[in-house]
Amino acid sequence: MTGRSSGREGSTRWQARRLNSPNPLCGSNGVAFGPDGRLYVAQFLAGQISAVDPATGDVEVVVPPDGPVRSPDDLAFGADGSMYIADLVPGRVWRRGPEGEYSLVSDEVKVPNGITCVGDRLFVNEMRMNGRLLELFPEGGDPVVLTDGLAFGNAMQLGPDGCLYYPHMISRQVWRIPPDGGVPEVVAEDVHDPVAVRFDQGGVLHVLSRGPEGIVTRVDLHGGGSRSLVTSGVVGLDNAAFDAENRMFVSSFASGGITELHPDGRTRPVVPRGLDGPYGVTVDLGGTVYAADHYRVARPEQPADGGSGDVTTEILQPFFHGITADGDVLHTTSQFGTVQTYDPATGTTRIRATGLNQPLGIATRADGTLLVAETGAGRVVALDGTDDTVTVVAEGLDHPVDVALDADGRCYVTDDHRGAVLRLDDGEAVPLAEGLGAPQGVTVHGDDLFTVDTGHRRLWSVSLTTGQARVEAEDLAVGVPPGTTPGPAPALFTHGLPGVAARFAGLTAGPDGSLLLSSNGEGTVVRLSPADTT
Repeated sequence: MTGRSSGREGSTRWQARRLNSPNPLCGSNGVAFGPDGRLYVAQFLAGQISAVDPATGDVEVVVPPDGPVRSPDDLAFGADGSMYIADLVPGRVWRRGPEGEYSLVSDEVKVPNGITCVGDRLFVNEMRMNGRLLELFPEGGDPVVLTDGLAFGNAMQLGPDGCLYYPHMISRQVWRIPPDGGVPEVVAEDVHDPVAVRFDQGGVLHVLSRGPEGIVTRVDLHGGGSRSLVTSGVVGLDNAAFDAENRMFVSSFASGGITELHPDGRTRPVVPRGLDGPYGVTVDLGGTVYAADHYRVARPEQPADGGSGDVTTEILQPFFHGITADGDVLHTTSQFGTVQTYDPATGTTRIRATGLNQPLGIATRADGTLLVAETGAGRVVALDGTDDTVTVVAEGLDHPVDVALDADGRCYVTDDHRGAVLRLDDGEAVPLAEGLGAPQGVTVHGDDLFTVDTGHRRLWSVSLTTGQARVEAEDLAVGVPPGTTPGPAPALFTHGLPGVAARFAGLTAGPDGSLLLSSNGEGTVVRLSPADTT
């Protein structure tokens, strides 16, 4: 079983081409070698754990998204081969026994993230301000707090001196504490965006950075504390593991994949990186395609157009879900409440609105007004192009997801709970088409509206004049893989921090009449061009 679904765009009216290569891992977070020699990868956004063969790159899902685990962020193996999982958003720590059975170790840890085993002992820390580092007891017993005051803990490990080493992500420090308790001690300060600490087979400390450069800092603990830096180019490093031959394998929360990182900075892809989603997609007047990919805005490079099939990070910054191009700038939404405008030329970001209830799809009127589907509030709102005043365009909707405008400025909104596309007439929602499954991304080209149905994995067209709907393409790689029934979605927020945002398959029309689709079932952007029927 592969890590993400695949789909074929079945249609005689459209020719489909991927702009980038499929991504077998929807994000890659905590990693650890298992007893079988495979590298196990926690996938926070996908809600699953996969095992990777480091020799072949083959990926197998071993903890599926329809099991009890909702948002695994890190994992570790005990002496008996049990896998321990930090399930971040629900605040649970699980044990998966050698035979595959699950048992709950604890639900008393808030935002559990870094997790490690020391023989039969289990330790976990919290990724929050004033977080705790605790010892848990799988056979029963109350947790023991070793220390608190962590400024966002994360991946940790036992060092050669017998102490637990862990990062403070916010204060840019690395700390250590004896596993039996004691006074915590600062090991290193002013470390570049520390997200994980790992020791190689020789006992050298490696501190991974979560920044765009992919920096790894080596710290000499045996001498004067000197440092050396390796810049990997892996955007958004998350975690690392060393095999028995001291080879270093790193993960990326921003782009997934597994990469072998050599001491001199050279890299070898084991599982290729790509898009974690994507979510929204847009194209500017120059033809550049941008994808909103949760932790970043990215640019896929279509091989047929001279690109490599890779993905370039435009900006690494949480969080991006809806996106639309407007002249030289990009307007984006985050389901965690914000609307902002990003200027690729200057790299600057302007906050337009905060505190909205799960804003998602976004479009721009000719006068610069932004229209936003405020999904959680069941309404569409407008942001003034000058002073960002928020006004309500329509309310009382069920679950509005995306918005689009026709040539006359009329607004259309998809509702994936109602299975409909609605036209907004003076604040009233008038059905244009119903019975469309779970329509999400929407766009208008000429006299037709197009929307992607993530429930049945279809592309629909709807006539703006007659409301007649027809299926344009089927078997799209969107939504959950066929045959998969995920459990309840993780919460959007946890202890005041971002949780897991809902998936979103965006759709937009290019200047040439092609459609660009977020194929979030395989991690690609797909260009659908009208087929030549002559």
